[in-house]
Amino acid sequence: MVDCPAMSSAEADRPENEPGYLGLAPYLYYADATEAVAWLVRVFGFTEEVRFADASGEVFQATLCAGPAKIQLAGVGPEYWQAKGVDGPVGQLNIIYVADADAQYERVRAALGDDADLDAPQDQPYGARVFTVSDIGGNSWTFWQQFSDTVELPSGWREVRAGEPVTD
Repeated sequence: MVDCPAMSSAEADRPENEPGYLGLAPYLYYADATEAVAWLVRVFGFTEEVRFADASGEVFQATLCAGPAKIQLAGVGPEYWQAKGVDGPVGQLNIIYVADADAQYERVRAALGDDADLDAPQDQPYGARVFTVSDIGGNSWTFWQQFSDTVELPSGWREVRAGEPVTD
């Protein structure tokens, strides 16, 4: 996980011309947010912080937590997407940093049972062990265990860090 100084420094230490970022949370849309909350808690082990439900008990917005990270979600019907000129939510990739990708993989595989269509975690050339699973709303979740700061770049590639000159 990257420690961004703008997120972790005290407000008094923030230069006047820089925004005071305090965090980042995905906001995901689901056709059935009640079902999505139950699935994300059961399968991934997220915890529910708060939900806002209508008179029939259906979730229209909720906040879940993956450790200290927050995930916002909302339930919207077909009329919402029609007004936007699309069929429904497109989905996105979310990365969740974990201490043990293999243990999380086993948890997800056990929770999904016979419905599990998962590839086992794989070591990547950027020093991470990862696996990805799609949720019931079409969003992808990559569980990422960083095990090394060493990056094996393909021939001709190079690493350029912030503040370093980009030269050809």
